[in-house]
This record gives sequence, C-alpha cells and structure tokens, in this order.
Amino acid sequence: MAPNPQCSALAAAKEKSGLSYAAIAQKIGKSEQHVIDICTGQQAPTTDEFNNLAKALGISAGTAPHDSAHKTV
Repeated sequence: MAPNPQCSALAAAKEKSGLSYAAIAQKIGKSEQHVIDICTGQQAPTTDEFNNLAKALGISAGTAPHDSAHKTV
C-alpha cells in the first residue's frame, strides 16, 4: 500500500479524485515513484510539477497551499 500524502489538502484531493499514484503519474508524465516522493515530502516539486499535480487532482491555484511546507524548486 502506498503512503498517504504528507499534505492534508493533497491527501483529500487524491482521495476525492479516486486516482492512484500510478494514474496521477501517467497524467503528469512522471514516474509513480517520483509522484509518491513529491506527495510524501521526500522531494520538492518544480513549479511545473506542482501545477500539473494540482491540475491532475482538481486543485485550483487559489486553494493550493503555498506555505513553507509546500515549496517548489
């Protein structure tokens, strides 16, 4: 079983979407492990990855968190 996202907003969006990490990875053109690493805080996403992940999960730019725990590189 894959780990839950570190961010509660991301976890809720993933749950609501019903998408697996593999499906999200396919939508954004990245490996499943890379998506897991981003979602669990093991790796910071680039701005494009963050935006693509948000789009894949139906998170609007206005509701996506941008505090210190949600930095992009």
